[in-house]
Amino acid sequence: MKMENDMSTKNAAMLCDFYEFTMSNGYYKNGLYKKNVYYDVIFRSVPDEGGFAIAAGLEQLMNYLENLHFTEEDITFLRSKKIFDAEFLSYLSDFRFSGDVYAVPEGTPVFPNEPVLTVKAPAIEAQIIETFTLLTLNHQSLIATKANRIVRAAEGRAVLEFGSRRAQGFDGAVIGARAAYIGGCSGTACTLTDQLYGVPAKGTMAHSWVQMFDTEYEAFKAYCQLYPHNTTLLVDTYNTLKSGVPNAIRAFKDVLVPMGITDFGIRLDSGDIAYLSKKARKMLDEAGMPQCKIVASNSLDEYLIRDLLLQGAKIDIFGVGERLITSKSSPVFGGVYKLVAIEQDDGTIVPKIKISENTNKITNPHFKKVYRLYDKESGKAFADQLCIYNETIDEEKELRLFDPNAVWKTKTIVNFTAKELLVPIFKQGKKIYQSPSIDEINAYCKQQVDLLWDEVKRFENPHKYYVDLSQKLWDTKHALLESNSMV
Repeated sequence: MKMENDMSTKNAAMLCDFYEFTMSNGYYKNGLYKKNVYYDVIFRSVPDEGGFAIAAGLEQLMNYLENLHFTEEDITFLRSKKIFDAEFLSYLSDFRFSGDVYAVPEGTPVFPNEPVLTVKAPAIEAQIIETFTLLTLNHQSLIATKANRIVRAAEGRAVLEFGSRRAQGFDGAVIGARAAYIGGCSGTACTLTDQLYGVPAKGTMAHSWVQMFDTEYEAFKAYCQLYPHNTTLLVDTYNTLKSGVPNAIRAFKDVLVPMGITDFGIRLDSGDIAYLSKKARKMLDEAGMPQCKIVASNSLDEYLIRDLLLQGAKIDIFGVGERLITSKSSPVFGGVYKLVAIEQDDGTIVPKIKISENTNKITNPHFKKVYRLYDKESGKAFADQLCIYNETIDEEKELRLFDPNAVWKTKTIVNFTAKELLVPIFKQGKKIYQSPSIDEINAYCKQQVDLLWDEVKRFENPHKYYVDLSQKLWDTKHALLESNSMV
């Protein structure tokens, strides 16, 4: 019987690449399914060639892992493929995630080639969660990273996410708006994101509202009367400077000012935004409304916002749509999920490496820690170091850093603090991490970005933030490279 094509009724456990089932079936048949393995989620380059990315998506991954199971309908479908062992399908019928997960908190700035998340779990469990883990972290980290670039370009002015209608599908709009808020946006146009996640939903009006009335002034007056404490009037339906702004001023004076209300605004959505905003600001100020905010929208991104401000545009709030919610200029995050170690029956952890002729694709083996290093004097982060899981960094001793891609570049540091980035999320299948509120994540992201040097935050040619390896991890990696070169 053909299933109904309603995505809302589908079990997320089936949202995985088919090869995860074929490999898992093979692990079961070969007796490998109980062997603990370690996987890292890493990414190799920052979108838009930026200096850093923003980690996001952990909360949705936690919900997935807590509820991961296969229904009778799922098992029936897999049986219909006629390639899976009956005992393997029986194993899936009782499937639950029982592993450990370590991750950086959402909102953390992260850098290429360091683990954003590490999974320790029996082989089948670790394999089956690959696709959902990647799609969740990749998508939200991509949008959070783009949002953070746009927010930094706005130089303290509010940025609203306006992209729902141009997002790639339902989740792209709803979850994307959540990620944009993590990255620093002040709110979203997406009502469902507010309902589900508490991201403030905000909006103005459409041109159609103005067109529905006989005159522009009537449309503005009616809106002011309906929403006196939430009034932003769209002034470019007909002629921004000749009718839109004058009619908005008239409506404000006739309706809101007599009520003692001073918190209102206008929105520009077309034309030469820099020119129009300066002219509109002058008209508003001359009308005795210096407090009236000017909102700008219309296919904005970080570069256009930066240029508008350089041109002296008088804009208080930016509404950013398609170029944010799709990360149009760099639409792929590129996170990967790589096996880095296998645990033997006696508990010994055996490091594994993936080798490639493309040196950027050679993985860093072993179960690892990630330390972020901060200068005590300035408080700024200056490097991360990857260590083997049982290593610690002694802040009282000198620490020698070296560039793993150019080992002759070394630096000995003192007067620093070291903070572990990966925190326990699941232990033996039980969630032990309480996700902060969305407002707390938003504030945490801002605080952590502030700890980066301005040079790392440049849009073009940012300073390279180093992710180094401990000597022990470096030696382990090169021993594996040497031994595998003989194969």
